[in-house]
Amino acid sequence: MTRSSWTRRGMLGTVGLAGVGPMGARLVGAGLMGTGLMGAGRAVAAPSFIEALFAPSARLWPRWEAHDPGSARVIDHAPWERFLAGALHRRADGVMGLAYGSVGAADRALLRGYLAALAATPVSGLARAEQFAFWANLYNALTVRVVLDRYPVASIRDISLGGGLFSSGPWGAKLVEIEGEALSLNDIEHRILRPIWRDPRVHYAVNCASVGCPDLRPRAFTGAGLEAALNEAARDYVNHPRGVSAAAGGMTLSSIYNWFADDFGGEAGVLAHLRRHASPALRAAIDRAPVIAGYHYDWSLNDVAAPRVDPAAPRG
Repeated sequence: MTRSSWTRRGMLGTVGLAGVGPMGARLVGAGLMGTGLMGAGRAVAAPSFIEALFAPSARLWPRWEAHDPGSARVIDHAPWERFLAGALHRRADGVMGLAYGSVGAADRALLRGYLAALAATPVSGLARAEQFAFWANLYNALTVRVVLDRYPVASIRDISLGGGLFSSGPWGAKLVEIEGEALSLNDIEHRILRPIWRDPRVHYAVNCASVGCPDLRPRAFTGAGLEAALNEAARDYVNHPRGVSAAAGGMTLSSIYNWFADDFGGEAGVLAHLRRHASPALRAAIDRAPVIAGYHYDWSLNDVAAPRVDPAAPRG
């Protein structure tokens, strides 16, 4: 996506004009989420090119380029999957939600133990695909822990942990120590995952606990299954209305495709990416009106009530 905007992570990045071009003149602006001065969920209209100015840059932290191509070590993400199995439920709008209010002490302990195990992992000695799975799962588990520790909240943007004068949300705060380095969510996404892998599907792998974000998957990312999982995540998001909503007058896209358009190769790259992952029906709709009419994003918490269990129902 582009080089600098009010981002889905809520932080101010390096200001640059790389995202301003012909797109800026003809695209309808999405709601501009304020940082600090405006409450979470409020928005004011702003041209899309202004939003695109402040998205965090992919700024490589060279220290994390180290890896071992010959490593056969596989990280155990089963505890994360056990946690998700009890907490994730499909919402009525088709979004995968997490029942934060129903997570009990045992599952919280499971999550803490999983994060502690990841923190003790020498990630620099892993193969590349295994590293990607490590970082993506770490990001998502940390985000869930942050929300659980401060629940109930209407939006993750209501959670302020510091990290800068103009920041809102938890993304700039140092939350975990890996190999002696204190890391924030922004570090993991914008200084490790995006610049090292240079793969736009990174944006489908990390979940910001918001309805507008790609789903938190019920299965952990793994090195062995990485390609299939990323492609599935891309298809799921592109073919849901919060990713792409096509109409006769053009498409309304998730703001992700505006904030980080550079990661997809600019506007032309975004359209090619959408066609690649769209269902046949959506691809036909895109081809009929290949115009980006606007952007949208829902910062509401991806909360969901846990399904009620009938005590009289048979159990397998």
